[in-house]
Amino acid sequence: MAFSSRIDAQEVIQNQKFKIAIVAPLYLDSAYASNPNKIPSISKAGLDFVQGATIALDTIQRNNSSVEVYIIDSKSLDRSIPWMIQYGQLDNMNLIIGSVREPEYQELARFALKKEIPFISDTYPNDGGIRENPYLAIVNSTLKSHIEGIYSYLLQKHGTDQILLIKKRNDNRIDNMLHEINRKTSGSLLKFRSIAVDSINGSQLAMLIDTTKPAIIVGASLDEDFSLNVADACYSLQQSKNITLIGMPNWDGFKEFYQKNSFKDFPILFTTPHTDNTKNAFSVFLGNQYFTKYRARPSDMVSKGFEAAYYFINILLKYNNSFMQNLNDPQFAPFHTFNFQPVFLSGGSEPDYYENKRVSVVQILNGNIVEK
Repeated sequence: MAFSSRIDAQEVIQNQKFKIAIVAPLYLDSAYASNPNKIPSISKAGLDFVQGATIALDTIQRNNSSVEVYIIDSKSLDRSIPWMIQYGQLDNMNLIIGSVREPEYQELARFALKKEIPFISDTYPNDGGIRENPYLAIVNSTLKSHIEGIYSYLLQKHGTDQILLIKKRNDNRIDNMLHEINRKTSGSLLKFRSIAVDSINGSQLAMLIDTTKPAIIVGASLDEDFSLNVADACYSLQQSKNITLIGMPNWDGFKEFYQKNSFKDFPILFTTPHTDNTKNAFSVFLGNQYFTKYRARPSDMVSKGFEAAYYFINILLKYNNSFMQNLNDPQFAPFHTFNFQPVFLSGGSEPDYYENKRVSVVQILNGNIVEK
């Protein structure tokens, strides 16, 4: 199914047994009002997600006729998520896949718990304070899981090296997380020093490390300007010193890191749950299908939409009522396997939610993301 410049807020793709809602911010009612022939930038991420999901649906339905899918605009003015919940439009769904943020994330999570419908939060890296909801699965790992991944990586790869954590003054969140993990870890503990600064340069950094030994610098900030400042300080020393820089998961969205001449030959590490195998059959298929339909290469959001629809709908078709207990079936993983684990924060017998704990360390090198 190809998309024109206008998509109905709810589009039934096929009429059969399993009902799936794919929810994304398309802004159809408002964004297209001024120019119905142009796709506005505010709609791009949601549209890409839906386009990727649709290519997956074409593949699934080629071999299975028991899927009925509804594309829902989470930013619809006349059919908002609260309106659809109030009037029972989602009551008969077997699965909800959402690329949504607040407030729709909260609204769908509460609804999923009430109606006992699995809700896949695919792109929002936050639990939103949701507790005691065993029908919620978070694909895009939370910051805490990323810090756990960084801790594990440092302990395994650099446990004997000097590690310096550089944080922005009065921003202790990541530092506190690492110390908490250290307290709960049995056996060998990670040894690191923390420094809080407003900014830093290469000369100041050189005074904080033993320049005769390898140094691991953790850029413990989500702030773009501060993160770039830390990267600049490390880069100014990298030719004469053995420095490894590890950043936060949102660093993959900082455009400056992708300028090929900005950090030439200096790898910048970060964590991600979305390491795609760009050479496997699924990636080739998606690239070919997307180019045929839209004469462009698929974006990251297209890949996420394809992955979410293909993976979770196939799990639903195979396991039905035991869907939540079989979130890790590698048979249906198009790009990489997942590691969904129950998260218990409130002390109850039921999970507060399920979260993908598979976090990998990758690097940006000369403008490209490559595996470590």
